[in-house]
Amino acid sequence: MTTKTRKKKANPDGNMTLVEHLQELRRRVGISLIAIALGTVLGFIWYQNAPFGIMPLGEIIRRPYCSLPVELRADLTADGSCRLLATNPFEMFMLRLKVGFLAGLVVSSPVWLGQLWAFITPGLHKGERRWTLTFVTLAVILFVAGALLAYFIVDQGLYVLMSIGAEFQVSALSGGEYYRFVLALIVIFGVSFEVPLVIVMLNLAGLLQYEQVKDKRRIITVVLFIFAAFMTPGQDPFSMVALALSLTFLVEMAFQFTRINDKRRAKKSGSEGEDWSHLDDEEASGPIAAAAPIEAAQKVAPATRQQPSSTHEAASYDAPRAGAYDDIL
Repeated sequence: MTTKTRKKKANPDGNMTLVEHLQELRRRVGISLIAIALGTVLGFIWYQNAPFGIMPLGEIIRRPYCSLPVELRADLTADGSCRLLATNPFEMFMLRLKVGFLAGLVVSSPVWLGQLWAFITPGLHKGERRWTLTFVTLAVILFVAGALLAYFIVDQGLYVLMSIGAEFQVSALSGGEYYRFVLALIVIFGVSFEVPLVIVMLNLAGLLQYEQVKDKRRIITVVLFIFAAFMTPGQDPFSMVALALSLTFLVEMAFQFTRINDKRRAKKSGSEGEDWSHLDDEEASGPIAAAAPIEAAQKVAPATRQQPSSTHEAASYDAPRAGAYDDIL
C-alpha cells in the first residue's frame, strides 16, 4: 500500500493564485485574532489586578485624574479616596472590556504586525522589503512616543480645563467621559507623530524635495499650531502647545533628512557608474530612449553593363547564359 503525501511546493518568487492568497490571508488573520483575544483577556485581568508587581491598568489610567488637587474633584466616597463616577449599571464592565481590548491590541502588536509583514513581504522587491520593515518599526516607535507624551501631559490639560470656574462648581467626571478624553488625546498624539514619517516617505519616493519646503517653514509652523488647536480634544492651551512644538521639532528633523537625502541622490546621479546588482531586471532596465528617425531613401542609379572588348571575352561572357536553363529543360 502506497501513501501519497502532499507537500507544499516551494515558491521562491512569491507568486500565488487567488485561492492561495485567500487561504494565506485567512490563516494570517486567524493567528492575529487569536493573539488579540489572548491579549484582551490579559488586559481585562490586568485592569483590576497587579501581576508581577505591576500597577493595575485601571490605576495607571486613573492616575492623571487622581493627581489633580482635591478641591477640583468631587468627593464621592466616605474615605476620601479618588474614584470616578459610574452612571450606568454596565458602565464599569464595558469600560473594563474596552480598556482590556486596547491593552490586548498593544500587547499583541508584535504578533499581528509580524503576520501582516509576513503576508505582504513575498510581493515586494528586496529593497522594498528593507524599507518597509524600517518604516513599520519607526511607525510603532513614533506612535508609542506620542502616546507616552499624551499620557504625561493629560493631567496638565485636565487641570487647565477643570480649574476654570472652580469657585462656583466642582467636576464629577464619569469613567466613560474621562476615558474617552484620555484615549482620544493618546490616539491624536500617536497618529500626529506619524506626520514626519510621511514626509520622509514622500521624499524617498521622489514626490517631495527639500527645495520645495526650505523657504516655507514659517507657514508650516503656523499650520501645525492651527492643526494642534483643532485636534486636541479639550482645546486646552497646554496640550495644544505641547503637540504643536513636538510636531514642529519632528517635521524639522524630517526636513533635514530630505536635505541630506537630496544631496546624496544628486551626488549619486552625477557619478559615472552605478551599481545595478541589487535591482531586478525590470528596475535595472531603466528608461528606454526614443528611437532615432529613419533617413529618407536615396535613389540608386541603374547599373550599366560593360561591353566586352574582344570576341573571346564575349564568348566567355555569354557561355554560362547559354546553358543556364539546361537542367530545367
